Amino acid sequence: MTGPIAFYYEFSSPYAYLASERIEAIAARHGRAVDWRPFLLGIVFKRTGAGPLTTIPLKSDYSRRDIERTARLMDIPFVWPGRFPFLSVNAARLAYWVGAEKRPALSHALFRASFAEGRTLHEARVTLDVAEEFGLDRAAAEAALRDPEVKRRLADETEAAIAAGVCGAPYMIVDGEPFWGADRLEMLERWLETGGW
Repeated sequence: MTGPIAFYYEFSSPYAYLASERIEAIAARHGRAVDWRPFLLGIVFKRTGAGPLTTIPLKSDYSRRDIERTARLMDIPFVWPGRFPFLSVNAARLAYWVGAEKRPALSHALFRASFAEGRTLHEARVTLDVAEEFGLDRAAAEAALRDPEVKRRLADETEAAIAAGVCGAPYMIVDGEPFWGADRLEMLERWLETGGW
């Protein structure tokens, strides 16, 4: 099979940021495209009773250390944004508003603004700054954040992600096989190389 890799991600997930920096190269090595699908992890947390790792006792210190260590291992720039965890609804809305063709590049810009530059995407102003730097019309982007159709699209995509079994971020599905976590990228690539096991 040669279908695209479905890449589900949440803009406030450091692990999703790290995976976003590698998923395209993995896909390209195996003749695959990447279908970029942002969703709202907070809705998943409400369904599962989970929460951000950095807010859970005992897991908090470990997860912060592991995220920083994983970034160093992957040789990907990483800093904590000014506010973390943060709401990423504005970033996700913009990613759907720009359409599938621009979504990967805009997603990289938004992720890097947050986790490579430390900017706080929780604030609409900051998200719009990034959009403008990316080349989008600021007024049009600001209007998109309030557009009922854009809001509905993100809600629908989040529900579709849950229906597909997405329980965290990043979450990849290749040929019907799910992989959860940035630490599963090597396994995903091995699956692509071998056709599965």
